[in-house]
Amino acid sequence: MNFRPEGCLYALPSNQRYISSAEGLTEAMEKGVILEAKAILCTSSHDLIVDLPCAKGIIPREEGAIGISEGKTRDIAIISRVNKIVCFKITELELTETGELEAKLSRKAAQTDCENNFVSKLKSGDIIDARISHIEKFGSFVDIGCGIPSLIPIDAMSVSRISHPTDRFINGQLIKVIVKGTENKRIFLTHKELLGTWEENARKFRTGETVPGVVRSIENYGVFVELTPNLAGLAETREGISVGQSVSVYIKAIIPEKMKVKLIIVDVCGEYAPPKEIEYFISSDHIDYWKYSSESSDKNISTSF
Repeated sequence: MNFRPEGCLYALPSNQRYISSAEGLTEAMEKGVILEAKAILCTSSHDLIVDLPCAKGIIPREEGAIGISEGKTRDIAIISRVNKIVCFKITELELTETGELEAKLSRKAAQTDCENNFVSKLKSGDIIDARISHIEKFGSFVDIGCGIPSLIPIDAMSVSRISHPTDRFINGQLIKVIVKGTENKRIFLTHKELLGTWEENARKFRTGETVPGVVRSIENYGVFVELTPNLAGLAETREGISVGQSVSVYIKAIIPEKMKVKLIIVDVCGEYAPPKEIEYFISSDHIDYWKYSSESSDKNISTSF
């Protein structure tokens, strides 16, 4: 079974077939298939009502997530799913007194299946899909499968330093992540190694070009401008510049042996630069070692998985 972050299965023809008829729901229940649909209401007792085309779907509170019934997971994990796609397994189908088909669902069962057959088997260096579910100043929480949460710390998002995760991600965004390690069912993630080495990023630019950038840091000795998430250059100090601004910069020099890019700020183009579409440089599903440093540099900036 292919375990994915919530929202990845909903539009698939197989999922739509299962949720669209009583026969489909019955088949899915018998086979133990994980399905998806939109949660449209959370009741005062924290049961989730799920929009099924052919039935009333109910996820009882204690089936809303792993750890709810034990008090290890807060009810916000259920409440926050309203108006979003949720995964579930069907546990019971019955006709009400009014003749309406009612489906009892369990998101917890889907998560348990995912944890036992996917998350528990992850190893350092595995590359998996994740969806941004919640952003804090210190990092971004992500769904790594069936709503199971993990965290990308802010310093693991890119080589170029950012002041807040919203500089890199938006809520609901589907991304790739690398498993950095596992401990007691906790999964530790990183992202920056997927965004290319110094040389891979530097090859996108030429001396003499004027290109867009984002101001990431202002120091006494200059202004750091991000050209890509894994490549920043140093520009000469200029008045009226603030962190987060979109600017155009002239590339004065690219120096591989020092891993430096010298820039001149030409103009300020905007007060805020939203996150750009992410480009990934690794297409495999696993890596063991990544070296950011250029071949001609004495520095060794690398990650071993």
